[in-house]
Amino acid sequence: MKRTPIRFSAFWLCLAFSVLLAACGNKEAEQRTAFIGFLQTRVLDKPGLRVPTLTTEEKASFGDYAQHYAVIADFNEGMNKSVGQPMSQVMAKGALRSVADLASRRDDLKAAKDGLGGLRTALDKELAKADAARAGLKQPDDLKQVYGKAYEKTVATPAATFKEVFPALDSVFDGALAVGDYLEKNKSKIQVSGASMTVSDPAVQAELNKMLQDLNGHSKAINAAQSKMQAMVRGS
Repeated sequence: MKRTPIRFSAFWLCLAFSVLLAACGNKEAEQRTAFIGFLQTRVLDKPGLRVPTLTTEEKASFGDYAQHYAVIADFNEGMNKSVGQPMSQVMAKGALRSVADLASRRDDLKAAKDGLGGLRTALDKELAKADAARAGLKQPDDLKQVYGKAYEKTVATPAATFKEVFPALDSVFDGALAVGDYLEKNKSKIQVSGASMTVSDPAVQAELNKMLQDLNGHSKAINAAQSKMQAMVRGS
């Protein structure tokens, strides 16, 4: 019995399989090219911090590489929810409108200072999760180079810049609490009325002036850190 038909069928099966593999390879290359172009034009070439939401069409065109972008997007969403939004609440609680607040709102200041610890932990957690996810990605060299730049711009740099605010805030809250304690301790010698303050003891006046000057210096550090953060976000 001749077996030529079987050999003939096997040949065409192998040929079809080879064509299928080539098609899969071309598809991956097209998806990678599309993803690289997106990272370059929509993230790297744009000024400031830009993490656009992918459309359904973009997700489809990127294939599995859409999950690579999800590492970046998830970090920014997580940082906004667990750090950025709560930070606004901490700043509101610790906001001071007058010298009198330093004495009357010490509980708010303590709560604001304690809240910073939770924000630090949340930021470290989000960054560690993103770093671990990135470490598990398998990327060809051309994509790895562009993705690395995008990750630095949208994950590493924002996290590092945000962390610069924490020490300045700690110093401000510590200084404000110290002034509040000093005002309470010497309240018989200090009369506060709105934004004005009268001190009957020159020694207390001198010490209080020094503490307030130090507090103003820490506030400038916060302003500098916030300006740096705004420049990073805006790209200016």
